[in-house]
Amino acid sequence: MALAIHRMLARVLSGGLAFTLVINAGFSTLQAEEPVIKVPAGLPPIPFPEDNQPTVEKIALGKQLFFDKRLSLDNTISCASCHAPDKGYSNADQFATGFKGQKGGRNSPTVINAAYNKFHFWDGRAGSLEEQALGPIANPIEMNLSIKEAVDRINAIPGYKTQFQKVFGSDATEETIAKAIATYERTILCGDAPYDRFKAGDQKALSEGAQRGMKLFFGKAVCSACHSGPNFTDNAFHNIGVGMDAKEPDTGRKTISKLGGDHGSFKTPTIRDIARSAPYMHDGSMQTLKEVVDHYNKGGTPNAFLDEEIYKLNLTPQEVDDLVTFMKEGLTSSNYPEHKMPELPK
Repeated sequence: MALAIHRMLARVLSGGLAFTLVINAGFSTLQAEEPVIKVPAGLPPIPFPEDNQPTVEKIALGKQLFFDKRLSLDNTISCASCHAPDKGYSNADQFATGFKGQKGGRNSPTVINAAYNKFHFWDGRAGSLEEQALGPIANPIEMNLSIKEAVDRINAIPGYKTQFQKVFGSDATEETIAKAIATYERTILCGDAPYDRFKAGDQKALSEGAQRGMKLFFGKAVCSACHSGPNFTDNAFHNIGVGMDAKEPDTGRKTISKLGGDHGSFKTPTIRDIARSAPYMHDGSMQTLKEVVDHYNKGGTPNAFLDEEIYKLNLTPQEVDDLVTFMKEGLTSSNYPEHKMPELPK
């Protein structure tokens, strides 16, 4: 039956949370079913691609793949190794450790609220979660498993073979592995923070320090120039000076866009639940949020491509502390999705 005239409801259980999926008129969203859970307050409906609609079984399958180390050449690394739920879906290290102890040159970006991202990876080289999902598997520094071998491995596991047949009507393929992982990643949601409750009218949701910090965030400190919207990101790329004083700076987005103006620019990350995902910046060079605010307060690191929104803020020590308080207290979700590793197919 055509989606335009079809309305399908499915209860989805993932990581102990239950969702209602509403698919209607070619567009799907993750909506609430009270009293179990809903899309966290402050977030818009979750967009799903028309050719990758969510189901109970697909989310469960994607979660298994996300946690399965068999998708690495030596069976030691999974997606969750670098995007760990207990570490803000990042890694807690400056650079994650990949195949045979190798390390890349960029910090692991969080998967939190990645469903809303227009671009993925720090340089935005992937335009969808489906496109992003396979990159780390094949990357020789990360999981180092060819996609062909990944497909063969999954199809050689009876439990996976049965699930792919049930979910997609065929054995696993490059496309369906990506679709399953992406579908699961879209369920990793953080919202319903004190900030959201304060905006909804609960004047006691934020401490006085956090309220002062919020005013700075949207005012004098101009954080919201880039960290805007419900997911606190403009989904754009900016040069804020980080790493630009190195002998050979990371060129960032320029490598993908080939535009000179993108030199040293990186994607604006969400800062929801930011207190969980240290260290910060694309190079993991800052251990604390105070270091981050101090960087902006001094006007970044001067360079020819510095974003026009970066300039000295002249924040007082108290204002710096208040801004950090807002981010730590105000943007930490009340129902953090600390998913646990599921039982894997055999």
